[in-house]
Parts: sequence; C-alpha cells; structure tokens
Amino acid sequence: MDDREQDKRDRRDRDAEGRARNARPRDGLGRPLPYGAEGVARQPEGVERTGDETVVEAQRLLDAGMPFHAHEVFEDAWKSGPEEERALWRGLAQLAVGLTHAARGNSDGGATLLRRGAAGLAAYGDVRPYGIALAELVAWATELADRVVVRQELVPAAGSAPRLRGRQGAGGADGADSVR
Repeated sequence: MDDREQDKRDRRDRDAEGRARNARPRDGLGRPLPYGAEGVARQPEGVERTGDETVVEAQRLLDAGMPFHAHEVFEDAWKSGPEEERALWRGLAQLAVGLTHAARGNSDGGATLLRRGAAGLAAYGDVRPYGIALAELVAWATELADRVVVRQELVPAAGSAPRLRGRQGAGGADGADSVR
C-alpha cells in the first residue's frame, strides 16, 4: 500500500472500535451530503426499544418523510429483538427502505423491496402484532410497487407513507396480537 492509499484509509470515518462509519450528513431520504452541509439528525444505531416504541418512532419518521430513518429503527428491532419477531421487523424495514428507493426515483429497486417486505409480512395473515395493520400494509406496499413500476412515478415520501396501525390506529397497542 502506498502513502496515498494509507492517507485515504486514515481519513475514513471510524467509530470508537475502529470500524468504518460514514459520518457525512444525510438528507431526509438518507442520501449522503457533502461534508459541512446541513443534514437531518441521524438515527442512533443499536437502540433497544419495546415493540410499541419502535412502531411509534418509525411512524413519526415516516410521517416526517424520512423512511430511510424509519428503516433504521426497524432494523434495530430486527437485530436486537426476540428471534420470533425478527421476520416482522425485517419485513417492515424492507417496506421502509422500499419507500425510500421509490422516493429517490429508483422505481425498480423500490418495487423489489416493497414486494419482498409485503411477501414476508403476508405470512402473518390477520395477526396484528403491536397493533400493526399488516394486511393493510401488504396491500399498500403491493399497490405502491405496481404504481412506481408501471408509471415510473417519483413518489413523495411523506405523502406516500403508510399508517402502521391502519387508518384508525394512531393510538397504543389496543388490538395487538402476539407475534408468536
């Protein structure tokens, strides 16, 4: 490795353990901005939340037009939650990142992730873990995937965001079913 390559490696963003981390600011859709630009606050990684806290925080971010950040909240739940809930959180993370790609103009990537997430969540049937309206989310994701592919339509992230607990479900975990 020559000096130039070593210098480039030394300037990479690193966390306390020396792992590479990108500290560049990001926009609301998670796209990197130039160093020094003003971005939106990043979601801290590795936060352990209850299922209800995860749903509330993800919905707040979706409503704010920040599906990439909502995906990170779901990813934390997927990685830190109980084994029997991982498929749920992974499916929701895929929906959020699918919406991210669709809002960025990547219609094929967005549709693929929306369909993959919907397929994973469809396996739950009519169960409503943490009050999440999975059947409505599957229908939403399928319709949005079809729309962005057929029309090659750029979708507004906030205007296209789903209601995780359904059209009526802005409250707590009422009506929640066990994932198990």
